Amino acid sequence: MHIFSLTTTAAVLLASAAMAAPSQRLLTWEQAHKKAKNIVSQMSLEQKVGLATGVGWEKTLCVGNTHASENPDFPSLCLQDGPLGIRWGDNVTAGVSGITAAASWDKDLIGKRGAYLGQEFRQKGINMILGPCVDIMRSPRGGRAWEGFGEDPYLQGVVGSHTVESIQDQGVIAVAKHFVLNNQEANRKNASSNADRRTLHEVYVWPYARMIEVGLGAIMCSYNQIDGTYSCENEYTMNTVLKEQHNFQGLIMSDWWAQMSTAPSANAGMDMTMAGEIDMGLVGTSWWGPNLTKAVEDGEVSEERVTDMAERIAAAYYKMRQDKGYPKTSINSFKRDEAPEVLIDGIEEHAQITREIGAAGTVVLSNDGILPLGNGVKKIALIGSDAGPIPQGIHNCPDQNCGAGHLAMGWGSGTTDYPYLITPTDGITARAGDDIEVVYTFDDYDLEAAAALAAEADVAIVFAMADSGEEFIAIDGNLGDRKNLTLWHNGDNLIQAVAEANENTVVVLNTVGAVLMPWADSVRSIVWGGLAGQESGNAISDILFGDVNPSGRLPFTIAKNEEDYGATIDLAHNVEYTEGLEVGYKHFDAHNIEPLFAFGHGLSYSTFEYSDLKIKARKHGRKHHEKGTSVTATVTVINTGDIDGAEVAQAYIQFPDGIGAPPKQLRGFEKVHIRAGRKTKVTFKFTDTELSYFDASDETWKVPRGEFTVYVGASSRDIRESASFTL
Repeated sequence: MHIFSLTTTAAVLLASAAMAAPSQRLLTWEQAHKKAKNIVSQMSLEQKVGLATGVGWEKTLCVGNTHASENPDFPSLCLQDGPLGIRWGDNVTAGVSGITAAASWDKDLIGKRGAYLGQEFRQKGINMILGPCVDIMRSPRGGRAWEGFGEDPYLQGVVGSHTVESIQDQGVIAVAKHFVLNNQEANRKNASSNADRRTLHEVYVWPYARMIEVGLGAIMCSYNQIDGTYSCENEYTMNTVLKEQHNFQGLIMSDWWAQMSTAPSANAGMDMTMAGEIDMGLVGTSWWGPNLTKAVEDGEVSEERVTDMAERIAAAYYKMRQDKGYPKTSINSFKRDEAPEVLIDGIEEHAQITREIGAAGTVVLSNDGILPLGNGVKKIALIGSDAGPIPQGIHNCPDQNCGAGHLAMGWGSGTTDYPYLITPTDGITARAGDDIEVVYTFDDYDLEAAAALAAEADVAIVFAMADSGEEFIAIDGNLGDRKNLTLWHNGDNLIQAVAEANENTVVVLNTVGAVLMPWADSVRSIVWGGLAGQESGNAISDILFGDVNPSGRLPFTIAKNEEDYGATIDLAHNVEYTEGLEVGYKHFDAHNIEPLFAFGHGLSYSTFEYSDLKIKARKHGRKHHEKGTSVTATVTVINTGDIDGAEVAQAYIQFPDGIGAPPKQLRGFEKVHIRAGRKTKVTFKFTDTELSYFDASDETWKVPRGEFTVYVGASSRDIRESASFTL
């Protein structure tokens, strides 16, 4: 029994009274900068530098804190990981990972996820959430790709912007990361990512542009170099691209110890350094702090540049109205037993949202009718360690570094601690009740025992996993990035042995991305369960038993062979992005490679048909590069099945010949819930944003003249309707 002290009780009451959402609307950037200019104008040079400089690692309550200012008064800002929940915090939600959120293709649920993240960070008094992550899944082996939203920039932009908007509606500053071309963990602090300008803009900057449009407060520059210049001192990407071309009004901060200089980083557009020291362990050192002050005094950096840094930081703070009754910081990252116990108001609802989006992001890849599990099933065998608990215990795997048991998130700084973990065995056993016998083994290597258990069951369900994460943790030779695309813990052999023993075998994969499936034709159903967080077992149970009709769709391509992909992890210093625009499914389309499961693919327990695609196109302005293009496509989708369900209608566009575009590009999607036997009309709207390409010769976006083709369907390869228009 826990005995509440008066202090703890007060903290709990304070959290319950804290606003779940600000009662006032956020400020515009113009309003926020006006307030920022007012207070910064009263600051000394040293105070402005302090606002831009982190206090240091393990010296503060949060993973990062800025220096506070007195006379004028401005607080220390608390920065904390991460994209799926509060790192190193207690009484918080361990939600779904970015890749599972993206797999839902559900804008409403993605917004709910962002809202509860904002609520939890706010109630813990955290000013800036280090997320979302929008690193493109350039290679399926990329270690941190599971933190982001898949291989396609349009999908990343939609999920990212909905996430940012809903987080910031709670008054918390979102920090989009990692800018830019940060797509592998190998040599991440030294290697140079080299991409042509068009690729940079159309693929990797695209998600940031969409988030800036909805008021993004902050962006984190990455560890890697870009064409030989470190990201955090790259004037083109920060000053030119973000601040000039996209009119970014917020702040650019470094990843932890990603800053490599004093004056160059300042002059290139970086506004805040984290954690403060030059590198971990170098206590008392900093590229900024007194060194930035000296650089101003020596004429290497103008004081106007430092003023701009401080104003951008203060503007993000004021834009979110954090000066109006913001809760006191109540986490203690490095002395967690000293943190006050602050209970999150609404945390039960957050768990329910996690379960809901976990099910919505589960993708049924193949199914010959065995799912959902029917009334004739009396005995189920659950096989594989991924079906069971983490052997070391959920509280004994710092930053999820165990790589064993059920996988519900990857590893690294983008994780949170589980308050609890519902395993597949937990969820399925609870759902089965007394009418269905559930037997299980978590031994991945005793194939004879697994086969024997499977042979006695009506249905055998094999759970297998593949993990990855950040490079400061290595598991079984996987140095952040995966060393291959095979399943972990003898998964392939286990699946094959069970399939030979029971013809009714279902495979559930909890993986960070694509894996090879040499056994795919030997099983009756394959389900990608993703990384579903603390409610993972309940979410997969909802799908397997048909309590939720599956509607998840792949946010990445699953190939038949690893060599079919257009990019892989490169150990060279210069990582050349020679694939250009052909990332993910665009590579498969351009080279006529048949995937095992296509981008956007996913099955339902219902069926859907498309018809009557119609397009209306208008172009305003006299010149082809002027803004004002408006194209509307409508299509009818009918649920031809026997049960209600949701379909994700996807719109891909083929650009006119002669501009070097990929065969087709995702430019719209809508998840529509349709009752059995009913139909609905789906509308896609395309503007200059969706219809432009980046002309590197003059650094402008242009709508080309010529014939466009719109392809509408259920995946990048399952096209049901097409029509053309000319601009």
